[in-house]
Amino acid sequence: MSKNMKLTLSVLTVIFWLASASAADDGWTVERLQDELGVQTGWTVASELPAWSSNPTVLVSLEKPYAAGLNEAVPGIDVIEVSSVSEAMLHAPRANVILGMCDAELLEAAPNLSWVFVFHAGVESCPLTERLARRDVMVTNFQKLASPAIGEHAIAMMLALGRGLPRFKQAMPAGAWRRDLASEPGMQVVAGRTILVAGLGGIGQQVARRAKALGMQVLATRNSSREGPTYVDYVGLPHELPELVERADVVVNALPLTGATKGLFDAALFADFKEGAYLINIGRGGTIVTDDLHEALTSGRLAGAGLDVTDPEPLPPDHPLWQMPNVIITPHISARGFDREWLRFIIEENLRRYVAGETLLNEVDPARGY
Repeated sequence: MSKNMKLTLSVLTVIFWLASASAADDGWTVERLQDELGVQTGWTVASELPAWSSNPTVLVSLEKPYAAGLNEAVPGIDVIEVSSVSEAMLHAPRANVILGMCDAELLEAAPNLSWVFVFHAGVESCPLTERLARRDVMVTNFQKLASPAIGEHAIAMMLALGRGLPRFKQAMPAGAWRRDLASEPGMQVVAGRTILVAGLGGIGQQVARRAKALGMQVLATRNSSREGPTYVDYVGLPHELPELVERADVVVNALPLTGATKGLFDAALFADFKEGAYLINIGRGGTIVTDDLHEALTSGRLAGAGLDVTDPEPLPPDHPLWQMPNVIITPHISARGFDREWLRFIIEENLRRYVAGETLLNEVDPARGY
């Protein structure tokens, strides 16, 4: 064999090895969910639930294509695909598991139910029934799966506001070369600035990681403890929020909607904000009093706001926030663009775990709402 042929074969071998390694890296595993997204294993053992079955009847909402074909993926389950809650009601008495629906009447009609999978990151639409409160029925959701995309959306809003991009975009239809807009208040670089992430969960951590990479000082609050990842400089408890907003140039609201967080960002809290700060909301619209936000923007207390969620949602077309040059509104789409194969993977993985009587991924405490 000639030297050139040997070299060619060696190169081809390396290329084949690299391609194989790349393909292996793309595999969906629980370890990747945990390492890359922070998905956690729950605390409830499925086989200990009162109505658990190793051969469950599973009601699946056909509205979500990634939930189709589960019979083939997970042996031992009886899948009933439905297109509406009213159709699901017909099969509810048989159901051990409900995927993609959490309706009070449906839960009441399912005496053999032991697990509900909410196909959202939040569970505020899932009623806290007596069985859920007693934890006779387990609840899981899609929390953290779209966190990287949502985190990038928050950072994109922050950078766009900080560079005054909405003002320049408004000048474009007229073909106006408005260099004077750069002298308006608010244009800044983020390096060396302070960001506060309210709610250091899966989304909050993705925001914090990216902010630290941009050279920002990162503060955060979380409900569970003062512990946080190394890229967060300080983790406070919820009662410290008024003190921490005084220090922040940017506040990112990544809080879930609970009894404790509803209307949390009101006139009193906005009065504590550092003058000229920016607010980004990629959590839930109901955590902010919209009229108070508008007043804080109008008065100049806030330099701008980026809102992927609003209250009400959608925001009425005649609401003044739409016309403000220092506000960016996107229609609750910050999760778009993430790898949706994760959704199908976690559905199938949790079904396998349920049939085996194990703990599931992304378990939710219905009383806390996350």
